[in-house]
This record gives sequence, C-alpha cells and structure tokens, in this order.
Amino acid sequence: MSTYYVVVDKLSDWAPYFPSQEVISFEQYLSKDFSQIKHTIRVLNLCKNTKALGQGYYCSLLAEARGHKVVPSINVLNDVRRKALYSLRLENLSLPLQRLEKNAETGQASLTIFLGETLDESFADLGKTIFERLPAPLIKVTLEKEKRWQISKIQLLCLADIKTEVEQDFLANRLEKFSNRLWRKPKTRKHFRFDVAMLVNDNEALPPSDAKALSNFIKAADKLGINLEKVGKKDYVRLAEYDGLFIRETTNIDHHTYRFAKKAEAEGMVVIDDPTSILRCTNKVFLADLLKTNKVPTPKTLLLSQQDKASLEKAAEYLGYPMVLKIPDGSFSRGMFKAENLKELEAAMKELSKTSALVLAQEFLYTTYDWRIGVLNNKPLYACRYFMVKGHWQIYHHQEGAGVTSGGYETLPTYEVPPEVLEAALKASRLIGDGFYGVDVKQTAEGKVAVIEVNDNPSIDSDVEDKFLGPALYHEVMAEFLRRLEITER
Repeated sequence: MSTYYVVVDKLSDWAPYFPSQEVISFEQYLSKDFSQIKHTIRVLNLCKNTKALGQGYYCSLLAEARGHKVVPSINVLNDVRRKALYSLRLENLSLPLQRLEKNAETGQASLTIFLGETLDESFADLGKTIFERLPAPLIKVTLEKEKRWQISKIQLLCLADIKTEVEQDFLANRLEKFSNRLWRKPKTRKHFRFDVAMLVNDNEALPPSDAKALSNFIKAADKLGINLEKVGKKDYVRLAEYDGLFIRETTNIDHHTYRFAKKAEAEGMVVIDDPTSILRCTNKVFLADLLKTNKVPTPKTLLLSQQDKASLEKAAEYLGYPMVLKIPDGSFSRGMFKAENLKELEAAMKELSKTSALVLAQEFLYTTYDWRIGVLNNKPLYACRYFMVKGHWQIYHHQEGAGVTSGGYETLPTYEVPPEVLEAALKASRLIGDGFYGVDVKQTAEGKVAVIEVNDNPSIDSDVEDKFLGPALYHEVMAEFLRRLEITER
C-alpha cells in the first residue's frame, strides 16, 4: 500500500487543477507528522528547483531523509545543475535525435516533457528516453541543430511554469496516467491494501498466461485486497507507483522484462520473478553448470565452444547419438536441434554458433512426456505432464510458415507425482531462489530422473495448469504476494 503526495510551492499554484487532499504545499510537507503512516510514502515534487538550496531541493532532500520515494531524486536535481553531469546520463541519444524531422532547418527547438510525454508527438521517443534517464516531473529541453540535432540545455520546471491551458490539460492527463488513483473522487475509489503491476505483452505470440488466466489473477488479487493492474513496456516510468511487480511476459536478460525486475528490486518492491531468478533461469549454460555442481540429476551435458571435427567427435563419444543442442537463452522449444549423426551435429553447431559462443549439448532421453512441476516459495504448487507433438521429439513444434503446434497435457495433484521427480524438482528450484518456477523433469521408462531446466515465470494458462486446482491456483500465487507485501510493510 502507498500514500501519495504532490508537493507544490504554494497551494494557489494548484488552482487550475482538480482539488485533491494529496496535494500539499512545501510548508505543509515540512511540518507534517508522518510517524503514524507505516507503509510506503511516495512524493511527486513539483516545487521550484532553480535555486541550489531552494524549496524544490529541500523537498527531495527531506523526502529521501524520511525514507519516502521521491521524484525527482536529489541525485537528479544535482546532476541537472551541471551539463557535464547530466550529459553523462544522456549519452547515446543519437537514435531518438535522428528520428526528429530530418529536413528541419538549422536553428533551435525546445520541448517540455510532462512525466515522460510531450505535446508534440515528433518528440515522443526523445522525451520518453530523457525522462527514463532523468526522472523528473517537468523537464524543459533546448535543442540546437547544425549538421544534426544536439541537446544544448536541460532545466527542470515547477508547476507554476505551466501557464497555458493546453499545457495544463496535458499535465492533468499525464498525472492521471502516472497515478491513476491520485485524482479520483473518493466515492469512486475502491480501497485496496496494496497495488501490484502485472507486466504483460498483448502482442506476444506465446505468452506465459492467456487472457482468461490473467483475468483470474486479477480476480484472486481483488479478493485479497490487492489492486492488480496490467501494465506494458511503455509503463516503465510508472513502476515506482506500485508496491509489487508480477511479470507475466517471457523474460530475457537483454530485454525490458529484466530492466523492470531490476528497477522493482531497487525500489524495494516485491517482485516475482526477481532479477536474480531471471538471470539464473534464462541462461541454460549457467543453469546446467549450477545443477551439475550441486549434484542435481540431469542428462549428461557438455558445453561446446568449437566447431572443429575432433571436438565434435569427442562430444559424440561421450553423449552418444542422438544428442540435443541448445542455445543458452531459448524458450518454448526454440533454439534447439536434435543431431542423429556427425553431419547433423556439424550443421546444428554452425547454426547455433551464429548467436552464441557456447552451445549446450545433452544426451537425448526419450520420453513421451515431460513433467512440469510448478514451485512457489520452495513448495510444489501444481504438476503437469506435457506430451510430445505427434511425430516430433518436443512438446512444441515450430514449423516455418505453419506456426506452432503443441502436444497434449495432463494436470495432476502434486501428491500423485512420483516422489523422486518431486524431490529433484524441489532440489533444483532451491538453487534458484524462493520465487515462482516451473521445473521440467524427465523420467525414462527405466526410472531414470533428470532435471532438464528450471524456468522462471512459468506458464499458467486457463484450463491447463489450473485444471486441477482451479481458482485456488491463482489464489495461492496472489496470497504469496500478499504475504511478502505484508512483510515489507512492517
């Protein structure tokens, strides 16, 4: 749960906007007793920042001393005063600058960034990027163009600097988006104990959860007093508004999902899954070495870095044919090859080495299905059997021009899972952390158990993973969020 305050130089500056009890003057913020507020306090500082020791400076300084989350931070205020410092934050802006109108005449231009957005859409990318580097409510940017556009000056504005009706309306709309609870009338506002952002991508081809499952998470959260709100990549600048982050988009290290997780962790938010879990799970090379070092049963595994024939023949001698080759960061059965002989091994290595210096090679264990054990906070939550696509060796079959097909599934209670499978899954997940994981395990006809991988952000689709538990599955996940949120509130 969070309490918001917008701090202005004087309350008369707020006259053009909708009245709100959360808007207070600098003097009120200075003298207010916050000792009875036990949860997170967030401050949007709209005071004047032109003086080094002015009200705007002291507002952010006091907010940080009081443990409040404030925008802008004192570091941003200090950096903006010196071009040498803010220029470091604004390095490598060539791409958004190049996107400005190429035929514009040599001269000057200026823009105001309202919480990451600009009135002129031609400056949208530039405004968003600058706001991400220098998070401040109102930023005025002066541009100069000779051969190309360059930033000549950055200054922070205060609420009183926004004078035209068009700008005031735009700022009001941005404030509404930035904190969609702040400006609502009390009678239309439902009380929630906590606010959690659920990161999704509506255009993702193979998302971790379908629309119905996402809706079920929201319903479960609502019953627990949690406002679970869907957000997307563009909402990165709003992340600090929330108490927690629930990632329901396929993760990767070089991706905005990882940046979201890192920012959430830095803000002290509850985040599932955390950046350490993402880092450990998304790289199969790291994961394979981690499991082997800790004596978790896995298929025989080698890391291949060379494509020469001698190295490949040694790999074939150790692993045998067929063998499976994987890129470190593949998902949903992508970036994988099965080699039946040396010729296929050489071809697979040539292809995979285009994108990765190391390739994971494993012995092929034939099974008609893979176990998926869902683990939450080191406890088994659900169990599925994912069957291989008919006539194929994987549970997903990616065919060029024909889309993706998948095999069938069977959902079981965890108490029906063979004990050796469950034990291996839990041992593997404990090495990653205490988040929400999907552990893939094979069990051969001879009874051999092998952990294939641990996935962060596991699939939860309606009528699949929830087939046995139903609404209880979503309740358990959100109840774990609630438990962690309550701990952070103490």
